[in-house]
Amino acid sequence: MRPILAGIETEYGLLVEGRGAEDQVDDAMALVRGYPGECHVGWDYRYESPRADLRGFRLARLAQDPEDAKFDAGRTYGEAHEVRADRVLPNGARLYNDHGHPEYSTPECRSIFELANHDCAGQKAILRAAKHYSEQEGLAVMTYKNNTDYHGASYGTHESYLVPRELGFERLFRDVLPMMVARQILVGAGKVGSENSRNVDYQLSQRADFLTEAANAETLYRRPIFNTRDEPHANTQDWIRLHVICGDANMISEATARKAGLIKLAIALAQIQEAPLWRLKDPVRSFQDVSRDQTFQFRIELEQRSWTTAQDVLESYFSAAERLLDLDDELKWVVDSSRSLITDLHHDFSQFSRHVDWAAKKAMLTQFIEEEGSDWSDPHLRAFDLEYHNVDPEEGLHSALEEMEEVVPNPSTAELLACLEGCNETTRGFARGLAISRFNKQLLGVCWRTLTFDVDGSPVEMDLPPDGDYPSHLREAVDVETFISMLRGVQ
Repeated sequence: MRPILAGIETEYGLLVEGRGAEDQVDDAMALVRGYPGECHVGWDYRYESPRADLRGFRLARLAQDPEDAKFDAGRTYGEAHEVRADRVLPNGARLYNDHGHPEYSTPECRSIFELANHDCAGQKAILRAAKHYSEQEGLAVMTYKNNTDYHGASYGTHESYLVPRELGFERLFRDVLPMMVARQILVGAGKVGSENSRNVDYQLSQRADFLTEAANAETLYRRPIFNTRDEPHANTQDWIRLHVICGDANMISEATARKAGLIKLAIALAQIQEAPLWRLKDPVRSFQDVSRDQTFQFRIELEQRSWTTAQDVLESYFSAAERLLDLDDELKWVVDSSRSLITDLHHDFSQFSRHVDWAAKKAMLTQFIEEEGSDWSDPHLRAFDLEYHNVDPEEGLHSALEEMEEVVPNPSTAELLACLEGCNETTRGFARGLAISRFNKQLLGVCWRTLTFDVDGSPVEMDLPPDGDYPSHLREAVDVETFISMLRGVQ
């Protein structure tokens, strides 16, 4: 099966002592600019196209959340590239300010486990920056890997999957959307209450409240389940970047790997035109119904007055994948472990909760309710919900559960710090990271698609094909000219 290159971009919640929402952009800029590790400053925006739509047109403008607009009214922050304060790290990752949230974008990975490690390493990068900012300002600075501030604002955890252009919007939408709706039962981050008119004690997804349409190109407002932004970060004639914005930020690294693996399964079946056919009557309603269903039936309404369940949708993909695909070890793990978890969900919740964020959090909160004689209306629960996502291991409740062996362990601190120093796979992320660590002084521009070097006073731009294999002996390049020559030989 052809490898699918993937990455994850996570916006972090930021809370600075004595500061308000109106200061958020300034604080996020300062935090990113003060990142204390090795990095390249800047980003090449020439190939960015956020208003291009997979359906063949271009938006006149992108919608802005009216709540965000209130805080931005009458304020200027300078040029866009200054506001974003881009830093590119020696592992090929990008750290920047995105609308008042520090964001960490992993290097591109083929392995779902490598991807999960890099996503988890992003927590260390954010924590480094937060502690440095705290020391500079003399203020407490807290960062959260979650997707809501409980005041009506949502910030994203976006996944990116590079797929051949020939798949097109129609096939991807038809074949992948049902998986996006169903997978939350295995990879949702969990949330106390609701932030729209439909009240609920607890739900699976942090993003469900903020989804309003089945498909569009927006990311800040009118958020869709299936995002149609056509910005491939590669040759536009050959590639589509499937931009998934409906997922949650996971604290359990294993859940991150499963989250990406489930989408990869759906894409692989789409590539051979053998994905299960599910016609959802109202995808947004179904997404929210599944998120809120604490009976664990997870019914999904279909067209023609019929229904199915999220479990049945997932099993249809698993069965098709086993029957029709030559699965590698990672995707076999996705299928086998997901099936086991679905069984545990109904028969051994304590085992299920070790692997799934929403369940681990719910078990923790249920214990509090029982011990305190409280109920789900207790305001303390939202505070505990938020602290589950605190990335500081000395403060975060997920870290406490990990220490108590209530959840499966994440990679060790040593492994995650190693991820920040370099990319283990021979992808273009590896090449980008080497350029940062070895030839930063010669770099004129960096982006996902290209590297631009200064060679004897002239710019030399190198395209980084996403399906190329970037050999480990790139490390042996002693000068930028040799490095460029080696890049030209990448197939």
